[in-house]
This record gives sequence, C-alpha cells and structure tokens, in this order.
Amino acid sequence: MSWSPTSWQQRPAKQQAGYGDPAALASVVDEIGLLPPLVTSWEVEKLRNQLAKAARGEAFLLQGGDCAESFEDCRAEPIAAKLKILLQMSLVLVHGTRKQVIRVGRIAGQYAKPRSTDTETRGDTTLAAYRGDLINRGAFTAADREPDPTLMLRAYERAALTLNFIRALVDGGFADLHHPEYWDVSFAKGTPNAAQYQRIVDGIRESLDFVSAIAGVESEVLRRVEIYTSHEALALPYEQAQTRQVPRRAGWYNLSTHFPWIGMRTAQLDGAHVEFHRGIENPLGIKIGPAMTTEWLTGLLDALDPQRIPGKITLIHRMGAGNVASKLAPLVEAVRSTGRRVLWVCDPMHGNTETTPTGIKTRRFDNIMTELEQSFELHAELGSYLGGVHIELTGEDVTECIGGARGLTEIDLERAYKSRVDPRLNYEQALEIAMRISKHLRGS
Repeated sequence: MSWSPTSWQQRPAKQQAGYGDPAALASVVDEIGLLPPLVTSWEVEKLRNQLAKAARGEAFLLQGGDCAESFEDCRAEPIAAKLKILLQMSLVLVHGTRKQVIRVGRIAGQYAKPRSTDTETRGDTTLAAYRGDLINRGAFTAADREPDPTLMLRAYERAALTLNFIRALVDGGFADLHHPEYWDVSFAKGTPNAAQYQRIVDGIRESLDFVSAIAGVESEVLRRVEIYTSHEALALPYEQAQTRQVPRRAGWYNLSTHFPWIGMRTAQLDGAHVEFHRGIENPLGIKIGPAMTTEWLTGLLDALDPQRIPGKITLIHRMGAGNVASKLAPLVEAVRSTGRRVLWVCDPMHGNTETTPTGIKTRRFDNIMTELEQSFELHAELGSYLGGVHIELTGEDVTECIGGARGLTEIDLERAYKSRVDPRLNYEQALEIAMRISKHLRGS
C-alpha cells in the first residue's frame, strides 16, 4: 500500500479516542494543518545525525520529562524546573562520560496516554477512561470524559507556548555553562549529592576559565545548548495534522515533535501506528518490553527503517529489574544478527511500577538503579553499547517514587504525590540517577 499521512486510517488503530462527531474532528485536523509547525525539518535532521553518533558510542542520549503533561502545567515555573533538571543531569553526564550529551525532553506534546482499559468504574458509575488532556478531561463526569477534538487545538497551543518559553530561556543564557553556579541544588542541600554536584560545578568552572584564558575569548558555543522534544505519537489525528512536506527536502516530516516514539501497545506490524510512522523522516523510538519477540522486533525494524538510515531507530527497552538477562539479551543478539546499528536506550521506570497496599502507584529507586546497572553490564557483555537513558521525572519536590538519598518511604508518598498518571523521580532522585550513571560510565 502506498503511504500518505492518512494511509494509517486503512489499518486497525488501537488506543484511539471514539469521537462522536467525525466532521468536528476533521475540521480540527484541517485547522491544525494550516498552523505553523512546532519544530523544523532541519532540527529533526540534526537530531537524527546526533542519535547516529550515540549509536556509534560517540554520544549519550538523556531523554526525560513528565509521564503525561497537563495543560494546567503550561506555566513558567514547571517548565523552567524541567529544563533545569535536564540541564543539571546533562552537566553531570558530560563531566562523567566526556562525551556529548543529547538532551531530549518528554515535553511540548506528551498530552496523551495509553490506557489498559477503555473505561473506568467508580461505585456504580462507568465512564470512558481519562486518556490525557489532548483527548478528554480528568473530572469523573460523562461530559468531561467525552472525547473532545477541540482539545487537540489546545494541545497544539500549549505545546507552542512551552516551546517558545524553552527557546527563550536557552537563547537568553539560562543554560550558559560559564555560570554553572546559577544551577544551584538548594533542594538537595545538606545531602552527599549536593556536595558531589558542587564539586562537578567547580571543576567545570575551572576548566572553562582555563580555556577562556588560553584562547582569549569565551566561546559562544558554551553559552547555549540544544533541547529537543519528544512524545509518544499516540493520537494519530493530531500527528497527521502536523505532518507535511517542506521546501527543498524530500519526504514527509511530523513537525509536532522532533522525536516521536511508538509504545508496545500500538506496535502491531499491521497496525495504524506502524503504518503512520513508516512514512515520516523523523528519528523514531520504539518501546520494547518483556513481551517483545525477536521476530516482532526484526519485523518492526524492516517496516520502519528498510533503508537502514543512521540514527533512524532508537530501541528503548523497559524490562523490569528481574527480566534484563532473560528478556533483553535475545533481542540484542537478534538485532546484531541483522547487521543493523541502532541506538539502545534503557527506560528503567515503566518495568518497575508497583502499587502499595493503600492503592498508590509508585516505583522503587533501588529497582530503577538495578535495571540500569544490569542493562549497562549486559550490553557490555554482548559487545553492544547502551547509549542513553529514558526517565520520567519532574523538577519539583514531589514524593512519588520510594527511596533515593533521602530514603523516601510509603508514608512519604502522601505528602506530595501530584502525578495524575505514573510516578516520577523528583529533582533530587533524578540528579542522583545522573550521578550514578556518570560514575558507572566513567568506571567503565
């Protein structure tokens, strides 16, 4: 079947909203299609080239952000906090790995989430499941849970506002490496992590001062960084709306994000999501879990990257701390047997989710670290390279994951649990993850 931005409509599509008014949906898709793109094709191409470097072991991918963004968090403080923790983590990783760190935020588009069931029941009432702010509203009423296509317009607007603010911060010197002292860790003050981070900051400042003194100038390159965006390309009408051709470039680009990914729930070889993604030029992420088979994975690679373009495919594995050796190894070997070079990334979050006896969804920091360490070791043993990490995090002082340097417990979860979907690492836990990864890579 020939490809077009709408050819996915001829395939079975999972995790899609059931809109009651097809004409209203079509009108919104057409309207978004006339609006300016959120990202540019040359940014997409540049990211793909950088991901190719990471696949060769010459760079490291740091991908992080909210499990699901909400429209109400499109405010200066939460956006700046997310950017700050990504920058701080990347600073630690650069210091430890001595490699370029590619910064990709789960931001400016992560407004839809897959659900295990189509409905939610409370008492005697059953309504449609909440699928994220792009689809419907969280309040438990029939009107709020009805899919509303106009929310896609609000998602586009919120994504544009978020991107605009991020770019203004970066261009305005928020990420200036000459002033890492501004990147304080007051939240973690008094912990061993704060002292370690301060030593890293001091070392970078001394190195920059030395380079500036030798060269006689302060390099503009060190005054700003590149931040790319990513989200799960789940709601296909929204993705279709921003997919277009651009002047002087061949092919089609999904310009709602730099880096879309496909989850396993929608990765059927004959499904709509694979059909849509096979036709776009963006680099693609594929989430793979314990249920992934070698035949399924190699089929996805053939369908999504038949030309074997460097940097095209990133495989984000999420096995769980107890499954790395048994489930991941066959997949790594299968990909290697094809002669392909892909970027392997570990998502240590999703395979380690659990529910407390009181019904609160959480993750244990020790399990997260165990999966990360086992993944690094397995790739090294198999002659492969783990070139990135994918983490759900926030720059806020939340208490959603158990453990870390402060030793959060189940009792602490009730203090500041803010996520409406999945638990995230807080500011300090995320920074600790970066330090542990940095130490591991430097030791290797």
